[in-house]
Amino acid sequence: MLDAGFIPGATWIAAQEIEAIRPEETINFDPDIKAYPLPFSQAKSGNYQFMALLDTDHSYPYANALNGHSYYSAVTRIAPVDPSNTAPIELSLTRHFTDRPKPADTASIKLIEFQSPMLSRFWERPILIQAGVVLPPSYDKDTNRKYPTVYLVHGFGGDHLAAWARGPSLNGQMTAGKLPEMVIVFLNGHCPTGHHEFADSANNGPWGAALTQEFIPYLEKQFRLVAHPYGRFLTGHSSGGWSTLWLQITYPDFFGGTWSTSPDPVDLHSFTGMDVTPGSADNAYRTKDGKAKNLVRMNGQDIASTEQFAKQEDVIGEYGGQFASFEWVWSPKGPDGRPMKLFNRETGELNPEVEQAWTRYDIRRILDEHWATLAPKLKGKINLVCGTADTFHLNEPLELLCAFLKEKGSDAVCELVPGRTHMDLYKAYQTYPDGLFVRILNQMQKKFEASTNSKARGAGASHSGNRD
Repeated sequence: MLDAGFIPGATWIAAQEIEAIRPEETINFDPDIKAYPLPFSQAKSGNYQFMALLDTDHSYPYANALNGHSYYSAVTRIAPVDPSNTAPIELSLTRHFTDRPKPADTASIKLIEFQSPMLSRFWERPILIQAGVVLPPSYDKDTNRKYPTVYLVHGFGGDHLAAWARGPSLNGQMTAGKLPEMVIVFLNGHCPTGHHEFADSANNGPWGAALTQEFIPYLEKQFRLVAHPYGRFLTGHSSGGWSTLWLQITYPDFFGGTWSTSPDPVDLHSFTGMDVTPGSADNAYRTKDGKAKNLVRMNGQDIASTEQFAKQEDVIGEYGGQFASFEWVWSPKGPDGRPMKLFNRETGELNPEVEQAWTRYDIRRILDEHWATLAPKLKGKINLVCGTADTFHLNEPLELLCAFLKEKGSDAVCELVPGRTHMDLYKAYQTYPDGLFVRILNQMQKKFEASTNSKARGAGASHSGNRD
């Protein structure tokens, strides 16, 4: 099986949109019309492997993975090939990928699928909110006990099925006393357009409102959860890091705290290396002196520019990829009914209208404009962690946000972990020797216990006053 690969240009890709195809029909495909890194006729002569993929619902760009709606050919090896002068190559879509079956419930992991009235009205068809719910070991033993809840949002490319991969280990750690007994809800942030980030959107619909007004109340009726803000905690990494910070500042009275790690850009003065705030004359691809802007780094080396990443994504699919996903969440609708693009994919030129619209999702800007109202509601609720060598430079916007929070005298916790990247942040470190996730859940538990003890003392004081 061939795939596009993480590094742009590792595989030559060509694509075209097909409105309809019938069984046994032949499509004449020209790999020079829309291709990356160049038209195929410009490739060097050599030995090649070829594969065709029919992605019927544009789901491939999200994770470079096939699903039950994909048809594909066998890999054909041809040697040698002169791309500038070669006979047609025949590829047959004889294989149909089988969807992963829905995971089966276990004693401690439950699949929840809830049809959202809000989202279904928006899309005019049934839309499900999905989650994998991991129950603690004592859940079925202590039937009067209610549990605090962790709402976990995955990063780009993931989904809620991580609950079945991680759940047994989490349960084992709870049994061993390494993790507190909490209900962990793995939310699904994946949608056909990418990652909806649980933000209300002109293009994706009211995901934040549906989560807080419909889905979480539903869960709190299905399971023995503490249905109060001090029992609802958020955590997530990357796109999940942005999602959880966004939910906390958007619904500050609903959640009791967020632990957001390596979040997507939280200050749009630094969106993957570009200033996309209103009035900016920046370019997505080039610095003012004409140098390429780097997007991906590994081991201290720049390995992929923004231009390379964006242009490969544009070939792989018109929606579902990382940049397109941001636009489906943050951009206004264009004349064609699709979200407007932040930048021209050929030139990197920014669109001022989109820059203005994106201010609605600029977390730093929102906090600045509403600080007097939000500051007391967010007290003790913001925890941010990122590596100083983040693979996608996400430490840079976070550093700007952390400086702002410090200037405001906020008690938000900002930790920049020296040398850690996007991929290894959670591994044991001197400030979290048992791993970052263990520290996060234990901090949540301490906060929950402090809140419940405070409320118990308050209730006792009130009761004593009544007796007097």
